[in-house]
Amino acid sequence: MESAATGFHLRDRVLVVFVLALLSLAHGSMGARRLMELYEPDPSELLKYHNGTVLSGDIPVSILWYGRFTAAQKDIVSDFLASLSASPRIYPAPSVPQWWSSIVRLYLSKVEAVGKKGATKTRVFLSGNFSDVGCSLGRSLTLSQIPALAATAKPARGGVALLLTAQDVAVEGFCMSRCGMHGPGAEAGSAYVWVGNSAAQCPAQCAWPFQQEEPPVVPPNGDLGMDGLVINLASMLAGAVTDPFGDGFYQGEREAPLEAATACQGVYGSGAYPGNAGKLLIDKVTGASYNANGAHGRRYLLPALFDPLSSQCATLV
Repeated sequence: MESAATGFHLRDRVLVVFVLALLSLAHGSMGARRLMELYEPDPSELLKYHNGTVLSGDIPVSILWYGRFTAAQKDIVSDFLASLSASPRIYPAPSVPQWWSSIVRLYLSKVEAVGKKGATKTRVFLSGNFSDVGCSLGRSLTLSQIPALAATAKPARGGVALLLTAQDVAVEGFCMSRCGMHGPGAEAGSAYVWVGNSAAQCPAQCAWPFQQEEPPVVPPNGDLGMDGLVINLASMLAGAVTDPFGDGFYQGEREAPLEAATACQGVYGSGAYPGNAGKLLIDKVTGASYNANGAHGRRYLLPALFDPLSSQCATLV
């Protein structure tokens, strides 16, 4: 079945999901990606709304680039963010705004059903761009440093601060137990997201499925680390918007939740199964794999989203 509103296909319930998913963190993080685990959800604990806060309406996003990123690498992320709230009709289907509008349809609009203020429309926009090329806190970060460091991106109330770490920056647990995380921001009502470039440290874990299947899944923008970073950024941003403070949409224990995208981790196209990303679109010229079109002709690989009503993973292809 295809939804006319989003272009998403709804597939059979995913009883086994290839998880690169979540660990709860003692420092207030709501979500972090856990590596290489098979997960079989309990039907009684399927993802639901816990009557808490979601981010909606205008969502300003500010970025702190920690370490050295090239201009081309920054453009990959900036174009992804610019694509999120564009009209789905601007780009060829399937598109990044179709993926984003699915979050609004599946989650944010449901908030109104329980008498809380929801949002049928959201607008993500880049509100700030900051760089810490010299790595003021060093190139080895602890989890306790992440929230305060993200706060230097000056998030606005109701917004999200993105902390993106370069490939030569080590973060506690990165590659070993997580690929990114999100949690409440320093500014009241805000959230933060941290994601790292894994190209030099663990592309097999945090940039999967690129170059890990046969034939290889080729990064759509030609940058293994940054295309993998966008996958994790999309997952964490979906969680930060739908479950920013741990009382929104999640499945399982609050201390170790599965959220909108991480409940379908490892699923990118129809027919996915553990170790296989599913059906993907292939660029006939470059051989790159993707499932979403975005700004300036860019293509991205984005995670499937869990539909809390049908208990299915929704994919773009």
